[in-house]
Amino acid sequence: MKVTLSILLTGLLAVACGSPGAARRTSQPAAPAEPVRYTYAVQRVYPHDPENYTQGLQYADGLLWEGTGQNGASRLLKTDLETSRSEVVARLPRSEFGEGIALLGGKVYQLTWTSNRAHVYDAATGRRTGGFTYPGQGWGLTTDGRWLYMSDGSDRIRVLDPDTFERERNIAVTLSGEPVRLLNELEWIEGKIWANVYTTDQIVIIDPATGAVEGIVDLSGLLPEEEVTPSTDVLNGIAYDPALKRIFVTGKNWSKLFHITLEKQE
Repeated sequence: MKVTLSILLTGLLAVACGSPGAARRTSQPAAPAEPVRYTYAVQRVYPHDPENYTQGLQYADGLLWEGTGQNGASRLLKTDLETSRSEVVARLPRSEFGEGIALLGGKVYQLTWTSNRAHVYDAATGRRTGGFTYPGQGWGLTTDGRWLYMSDGSDRIRVLDPDTFERERNIAVTLSGEPVRLLNELEWIEGKIWANVYTTDQIVIIDPATGAVEGIVDLSGLLPEEEVTPSTDVLNGIAYDPALKRIFVTGKNWSKLFHITLEKQE
């Protein structure tokens, strides 16, 4: 309150003293709000195939859809969470490295890393029904039910028309005003975009309207040391069950999938 009153009084004094330059001054924009920081609690642990180099993850109607990477091993799978029974829906050509996935309008979209190509499948039959090309790399993919949101390893998220893959706009993602790069797997949760940050144990929660990071989830220590093998890679993969508000996370070549809840750090 003292600062506000001081600014107000200074402005009034400048006008009273006939100083037009001082009267025209404007206050500096407010500093970006600090993000809320969260840790986690594990509610349930599910088995996860450690052969799966997880690049995309989405939950729908009791099934966990997963896109995997690596040339010659890139697939689209769906797994019944309760029985752990998996089905390979599609296999990508050996020349393609699979990336993020999104389900929208009865279709499954799957990106590729450097092939500049997205595949589109019928979610009911698994049959490939089409595809799109795009410039640059493909990393993560999610949807709000209308648009597709795609990351490419930079600090930008592309907003795409699902019918044409044309870019509608970019979201520049920032943390305290600074760009956040290496945005990887994406998930739309309660009006926000959640993004893995590649090579870290952190997920950032992004306001899609402004690009500002509003929350940071620290998942350090999630995978127990005894589950880590030479092939275990980084945290990657976020899925959300909107009906029961369950958040699922895993990683590349992880042996476990975790249902977690957030706990706000004091």
